[in-house]
Amino acid sequence: MFGIFFFTLSHDHSLPFLHHLYETVISYQFYQQEASKLRRQIREIQTSNRQILGEGVSSMPLRELKNMEGKVEKAISRIRSKKNELLFAEIELMQKRELELHNANMYLRAKIAENERAQEQMNLMPGSSEYQQPMTSQSYDVRNFLPLNFVEPNEHYSCQDQTPLQLV
Repeated sequence: MFGIFFFTLSHDHSLPFLHHLYETVISYQFYQQEASKLRRQIREIQTSNRQILGEGVSSMPLRELKNMEGKVEKAISRIRSKKNELLFAEIELMQKRELELHNANMYLRAKIAENERAQEQMNLMPGSSEYQQPMTSQSYDVRNFLPLNFVEPNEHYSCQDQTPLQLV
C-alpha cells in the first residue's frame, strides 16, 4: 500500500509525505501502547478497589491480605485525623459564636437597664402629668437588637411629607 503512494507521487513531494506518514504511524503506535497501559491500570485499580471493599479476597494469599489490611488501617487513620481536624475547627467557630452571642446579650441587658433607668427618671420628674409606661414591658428582638415595638407606627411622627425610598 505504501509503495503505491511512493510511485504515484513526484520525487519532490514523496520524501515529505513519507516522513509525515512515518511520524503518523509512530504516533499511532505510541498512543496504542499508552491506551493499553491505561486499560491495564484501570483494571488494577478496579481490582484493588474491590479488594479494599472485601470482594475477591478469598483467593488472596496471607501476605497480600496483611498488606491490604495495613493500607486500609492507614487510610482510616488519615480519614479520622481529617474528621477530627474539621470537628475541632467547627468547635472553635462555635465557641467564637458563643462569645459573640454572650457579648451581644450583655450589651442588650445593659441597654435595657439604661432605658429602664431613663424611664424611671422621666416618671419621677415633677410636672409630668402624662402616665409613662415603664420600659420593662418593651420586648426586644435579640436577632437584630431592635425593640419589637420600634417598628410599629408612632402616632407622634408623621412621615407623609417625605418621599418613600425605593429599591432599584
